[in-house]
Amino acid sequence: MYSDDDAAALYDVLNPWAPSDDFYLSHVMAADAVLDVGCGTGMMLHRARREGHTGRLCGVDPDTASLRRARTRKDAEWVEGRADGMAFDGEFDLAFMASNAFQVLVTDAELRESLAAIRAALREGGGFVFGTRNPSDRGWERWRPENAAEVVDHHGREVRVEHRVEEVADGRVTFTETTAIRGGEALRVDRSTLRFLDATQIDALLAETGFATVERYGDWGRGPLTDTSRNIVTVARAA
Repeated sequence: MYSDDDAAALYDVLNPWAPSDDFYLSHVMAADAVLDVGCGTGMMLHRARREGHTGRLCGVDPDTASLRRARTRKDAEWVEGRADGMAFDGEFDLAFMASNAFQVLVTDAELRESLAAIRAALREGGGFVFGTRNPSDRGWERWRPENAAEVVDHHGREVRVEHRVEEVADGRVTFTETTAIRGGEALRVDRSTLRFLDATQIDALLAETGFATVERYGDWGRGPLTDTSRNIVTVARAA
């Protein structure tokens, strides 16, 4: 079987540094105090510190195994918890949610309470940067076993990670992720649900919780958002 610690280590193998990370890092390096909401294993904050960031770096995540991996380095603060349970008060210049973490906020209540907590954590005029998958791209239709990733994990073992969509309803996509020995037995099966919101829905939620959208892109190179864009990239400010 694959433990939670194994899954956290495999996540880093499956998600090497990418253009989206360069986008987030550019914002992180320009801010003095930074809050990473859904920090996972801490890759972004570790990188920022290596790049010379000298201010406050704080990561929040509910996953104990991911935080255990993040805490192997002492270059940032690591807080175990959910976004909607944060109690920071005007302490940060920037908050961000990388790796489409915004989409794990599935219910209206989770979205509103999480955004309100992020807004409360920011100083006046503070920035909030995040990306989501564009629902018009229907990216979940590519989450099929024939598009599985085959990698060598942290144990040096060849593994295959595949996805199967179970349900698409009301802007929510429920799917399974199966980690298996390549061509062999399943080591782990995880079930998740993600929410897909369009730009109009995102902007309405931001306005309701004290934010104003100031920049909007359709890719990590700052290209325009179109119906065929795979991403909706948002830069907002605490209004």
